Formats: sequence, C-alpha cells, structure tokens
Amino acid sequence: MAIEYSIYDVFTDKRLEGNPLAVMYDADGLDDKTMQAIAREMNLSETVFIRKSDNPAYAASLRIFTPGSELPFAGHPTVGAAVALGERNPNGGDVDMVCVLEEKVGPVRCAIRLRKDAPGFAEFDLPRKSSRIELPLDRAKLADALGVSEGNIGFENHQPSIWTAGVPFLLVPLHNISTIREMDFDPQLWERSAPLVEGRLAACYVYCRGGVNHTAKFHARMFSPEMGIAEDPATGSAAAALSGAIHHFDGLSDGHYPVMIEQGVEMGRPSFIHLHIDVKDGDISRARIGGSAVRVAHGTMDV
Repeated sequence: MAIEYSIYDVFTDKRLEGNPLAVMYDADGLDDKTMQAIAREMNLSETVFIRKSDNPAYAASLRIFTPGSELPFAGHPTVGAAVALGERNPNGGDVDMVCVLEEKVGPVRCAIRLRKDAPGFAEFDLPRKSSRIELPLDRAKLADALGVSEGNIGFENHQPSIWTAGVPFLLVPLHNISTIREMDFDPQLWERSAPLVEGRLAACYVYCRGGVNHTAKFHARMFSPEMGIAEDPATGSAAAALSGAIHHFDGLSDGHYPVMIEQGVEMGRPSFIHLHIDVKDGDISRARIGGSAVRVAHGTMDV
C-alpha cells in the first residue's frame, strides 16, 4: 500500500525553520499500530494522519502521533494539516476558508488563508479553554532537572504550575532568556521530579518574558521524555496551556491580547506562534492559535 505524504515546516514562513510535520493523506486504511510505526519512522515531533470524518460537517478527521504515543490534540499538526488541506483545494488560487477538523479532543474550528507565492497561514480556536491542575511541585527538584539555580525559577507573579487545554504541561517560568539558553535539561531527573497528569508524565515547558525577536512577548522551550521528544521547536498545545497561566498570573483585564511566542531558537529552528486571548467579565472568553506553514517535501511511502 502506498500512502501520499508531505512535510511542512510549521510556525514559520521560511523553509528549514519552524517545526517540521509529516502530513499523511487518505489514511483511512491505516490501523493504530501502523500509524504509530509510521510516526516512529518519520521521527518528527508529530505526524498527522488525515482521514475522512463520519460527520459530513467536518472537513476531515485528524489522528496525531508523536514517535512515542498518540495525542488528543496538538497545535502544529492542526495548523499544518489545515494549510495542507487548503492547498489541495482543486480550485487553486487565493483561499479564504473556514473548516472544522475532528480531533480526539473534539471539533476544532480553523480559518485558512492562502495567497499565491506566499506561505499558507491557519489559525484555530482552542477546542478547550486552558485550566489549571493543582498538584504539589518541588521547586528544588525542578531546578535540578533543568540545571538551573532555584532562584532562577519564577519571575514577577509567575510560578511553576500545571495547565492543560487538551494536553497537560508543567509550565516553569525562568528568570530571563539567558537562563533558558544556558539551562541543561536532564530527562531522567525530570521523570523523577515531574508528576503524572492524566496518566502521563507532564511535559516540560519553560518560558520567560521577552524574546530574541523584538515582536515576541515570550520566549519558550519544550521537552517531553514521555512523548519521545528530546526538544520541540514549536508546541502549539503548550502555547494553548500557557494562555491560562498568562491570564492568571498577569491578571488580564477585559480586552483583546495578541501574544507572539518564539520557540526553537536554541535549536536553530526559530518558530513564531500567534496566540490571541480575549477576556470578558474577568475570564477568557476565547483564545486562538495561528501560524504560517510552508511545504518542503512531497512523496509516497510504502506501508
């Protein structure tokens, strides 16, 4: 059986930057074991399988796999798959469309914008509002796992906390970009210090205010031994989780807040995640994530 696929660099408008994603088309005939094996073979942070949905209102059903396990939701596969579907539109030319993609977390509403000779852009409404998970955290053990001093954990009101918008992350604020760049993540120490959340080891997402790029409001890195990801160049689901922490620790008043998050700088794959937060009556009323995606390869795989 031959399956058609593309590789997209996501959360970037430049090839060979951002977060690479394998997009597998017409994957209805693949079982779970085969999809997981293909994700291991591709060895990217995520591989997304596009399938037909049983619901005619949905443009497609997505299954998302890391090299180690399946995810109910992820940001860069959602953006990449949305752009890939838009570019396969038989009408060609400029595209402005809204569609719903079915993921295990639930339906995800996406907007897609394509222009001739330009990278595609897609954004989606968070399928689930970020919520905090209260579990005890040992700051000293977290500092050891990150290879930083305990005094470098936290800035302003931000403290280590666990948030999820479909995938849980342990968010660790660090003092500044220098601390993030010089940290030395130890996956074995992390496994001993991070809690299990919803049956899986919480992934590590470190962040600070500011960025190397002047447009960035936050700088981040993500590590996940549980997912088989040594380090991720861009993590949309973590940015989704971060929306709750930003609202909580920064005490956002009612209004609209555009937030650019840069990630992957230390890996030589700079990525830019567009996060928009709307606050009404003191609570997040809506949040969405977007980014560019550019195709870098296309072919078939024999399975």
